Amino acid sequence: MSATVTVGRQGRVVIPAEVRAALDLHAGDRLTLRVEKGRVVLERPADAVEGLRALGRGLPEGRSLVEELLAERREAADAE
Repeated sequence: MSATVTVGRQGRVVIPAEVRAALDLHAGDRLTLRVEKGRVVLERPADAVEGLRALGRGLPEGRSLVEELLAERREAADAE
């Protein structure tokens, strides 16, 4: 599905009725907006959280990216 919309004076964009119906969006629903590769992506917050979780699924069990980052920072500080 595709639609062309116009940005209003205050930066507002109206999501066309057909798109809202297809996505089951209603007044008051919250959406997360992000820019990705020059595109605007709107999604439900739960979908955004699931996307972030999916990024971490490929990591081996027990691996801590935080600990790895801290170790790298300590090494860099010691080298200075």
